[in-house]
Amino acid sequence: MTERKSRAYIMGAYEHPTRLATDKTIAQLHAESALGALADAGLGLNDVDGFFCGNDMPGIGAFAIVDYLNLRLRHIDTTDTGGCSYMIHVAHAVEAIAAGKCSVALVTLGGRPRAEGASTGTAPRPYHHAQPDIPFELPFGNVIAGSYAMCARRHMHEFGTTSEQLAWVKVAASHHAQHNPRALLREVVTVEEVVNSPLVADPLHRLDCCVITDGGGALVVTSPEIARQLARPLVGVIGMGEAMKGQDGGHVDLTYSAIAAAAPRAFSEAGVTPDDIKYASIYDSFTITVLMQIEDLGFCPKGQGGRFVADGNLISGSGRLPFNTDGGGLCNNHPNNRGGMTKIIEAVRQLRGEAHPAVQVPGCDLALASGIGGSLAMRHGGSVVILERQR
Repeated sequence: MTERKSRAYIMGAYEHPTRLATDKTIAQLHAESALGALADAGLGLNDVDGFFCGNDMPGIGAFAIVDYLNLRLRHIDTTDTGGCSYMIHVAHAVEAIAAGKCSVALVTLGGRPRAEGASTGTAPRPYHHAQPDIPFELPFGNVIAGSYAMCARRHMHEFGTTSEQLAWVKVAASHHAQHNPRALLREVVTVEEVVNSPLVADPLHRLDCCVITDGGGALVVTSPEIARQLARPLVGVIGMGEAMKGQDGGHVDLTYSAIAAAAPRAFSEAGVTPDDIKYASIYDSFTITVLMQIEDLGFCPKGQGGRFVADGNLISGSGRLPFNTDGGGLCNNHPNNRGGMTKIIEAVRQLRGEAHPAVQVPGCDLALASGIGGSLAMRHGGSVVILERQR
């Protein structure tokens, strides 16, 4: 495969080791993650001139963490699209670097939902009374798990997808998590155990749902000039795509996600196809989230995701599409209920050859990270980042 030029490179990546942060503040989680990613890149806080974050920050936007880290910046981006914010931050960092707005971009995430007693998508989220959708949705008591369950049920109705097929997504994640000493759930599970676990929102069972963890992560994106001065593998960002999906003025179709629009943009920019991808990090808030993205990314035709994921097809070393080799949000880590960050981190590990030997994809030179943020059944964002090992 011909190496492509990249406008920027991910040179630092760090996943915070904690899964329960009873002794740390949110600011500490952001700061420790930032320092970890910068150390991984061989840089320091004084090198950072661009900062990117979502709304997981304490205080107003980026103010608190920028001040906490005493950063001297030329560029700030506080785009928030939920769990996929961090794919979009990488994309926006690349654009900012290419435009000369900054040369070393720091992206951070931190949060303590587990320590604060959050539930697995079964509690109503706080809403602002001015949101135009609230008068129509709040009376029905919709919660996140119920929203994703509606998508799963519709996919089953339209395409014959089964609970057993969805369960294979969790099974594959558990096969990978057993090799991750920091994964919250390391026990390998079977299809039968998934479908026999308690129902949370029909047809989704407890084991179809992601874990809740504290912690965080960070990424460092640099210009090509700085990247080539660092003694780290060059992980180039070669394709980016983002999109939003709402209810289309009432013409609701629950069988596809915003990734259906974001993915073609990323693949076109990268100049590659789904068949070229060696490894995929796919946002896994629920098993149905993975299945729908696999279809929307073009790894199989719409409606055939159930057959695609079945029989271990996502397990590294034996399956057709190795995915989430750290155990993903279903088994390893879903910091602050925002899994996009860890998806990029594991893709970087794979491209560097730093994943666990039991799950490392041989010759991994092209990887993808795909994420969803918001509510799959109502309004959400989707983002795809395609990465290439270039040194």
